[in-house]
Amino acid sequence: MLPLNLPNVLTVVRILLVPVLVVALLGETGNDLLAAIVFALASATDAIDGYLARARNSITTFGKLMDPIADKLLVVGALFALVSLDRLQAWIAMVIVTRELAVTVTRMAATAQGVIIPAAGWGKIKTVFQVAAIFFLIAFDPTPLWVDLLVYVAVAVTVISGIDYFFGLRRMLREAEERRHRASVPEGEVEG
Repeated sequence: MLPLNLPNVLTVVRILLVPVLVVALLGETGNDLLAAIVFALASATDAIDGYLARARNSITTFGKLMDPIADKLLVVGALFALVSLDRLQAWIAMVIVTRELAVTVTRMAATAQGVIIPAAGWGKIKTVFQVAAIFFLIAFDPTPLWVDLLVYVAVAVTVISGIDYFFGLRRMLREAEERRHRASVPEGEVEG
């Protein structure tokens, strides 16, 4: 059953805003202003739900699982809509989506092995650049040069954060394996 607390409600609201965003962008009357507002509102729920969960000590398994999925759905939905509108090059969307999918799948696999991978600094920076780039791609049509440059910075930060994530994951899994190994060796026994 869904633990009903405000952070989880905000996560569900973010998921429900994804189709609203896509319809606002791709609908027959395509409304960029509405789409920009919906995207900004949905992105704000991400920051707010995380803050509230930590501040109120109401972190739940549902929130740990669904919050990152809600984030990915929002970003992927916006990127695919922007590509279909020819406002974003497909290769850019694919680099971002591939990184997000790879990180999500490996994070779930690590969690299944009992390794929890917290959000790192590069991941948070990546999110800020992605959200800003997507927001401005929605808000401006055609896009000014500075928005195009912001998109390329977002792609670069996305790649860097992915590399940082996988090196961090490798280190964490190695440390977890060493802890399991040490725990399996009886105290006082020396390996030889």
